[in-house]
Amino acid sequence: MDTYRQYGGYEALKKAIAMTPEAIIDEVKKANLRGRGGAGFPAGVKWGFLPKDLSRPACWSSMRTRGSRGPSRTGSS
Repeated sequence: MDTYRQYGGYEALKKAIAMTPEAIIDEVKKANLRGRGGAGFPAGVKWGFLPKDLSRPACWSSMRTRGSRGPSRTGSS
């Protein structure tokens, strides 16, 4: 672990913990991070679909089989 930290390990995690959820989404959008599915949908855009006013954590699941009807959102009922 010391070697990992010596080469900058965990620096991005420290930065992310200090950021707001909106700032993290903006950073992912700027990086143009895309999903691995056939469409390569931008992750920042997908993450932006989550409701902003939840009183509890939400989870977005997009690891579905090809025969499914698409992503499902949980934790927001």
